[in-house]
Amino acid sequence: MGRIHHSSGSWKVLVVGNNPLELGLVFDRLLAIPHKMIHAEMAFDLKSFVKRLGGFRPQHILIDDNVGKVELQTMINTFYRRKTVYAPITILKNSNYDEAICAGIVNFVLKHNLTSDRLYRELLNSNHFFETQRLWGKTYGKRKGHIVRLLAAQI
Repeated sequence: MGRIHHSSGSWKVLVVGNNPLELGLVFDRLLAIPHKMIHAEMAFDLKSFVKRLGGFRPQHILIDDNVGKVELQTMINTFYRRKTVYAPITILKNSNYDEAICAGIVNFVLKHNLTSDRLYRELLNSNHFFETQRLWGKTYGKRKGHIVRLLAAQI
């Protein structure tokens, strides 16, 4: 859908929500990021979300908390069951008072006064945190397997 070219790499970002006007504003902020070439697509419900995961294969997912807790959790569960796309998920929140953070969320950002620069920094933070989690998981898995082999050898 949207695309702007910048010299230092690119990102595929999926923006999800049920309010096209708000998503349009976020979309505009994404496309104004001066540090990356942004390829962005939108999804408005679970069906279009699943369709975009398969065809678009995003590197980052932004979900508006206005989709509701049940829909949000369903999207996250669907995403992690697929195991074909690995990307950090950032929630776009209206306020700090609402509890929309659930398992599988890497980060959140407030929509109020959202700028391209702030969104870029939050995407970078989410990517760094996501990669750290993946490395911890790999390391833990290797060590867990090593400990199991050591214990089995002693029996």
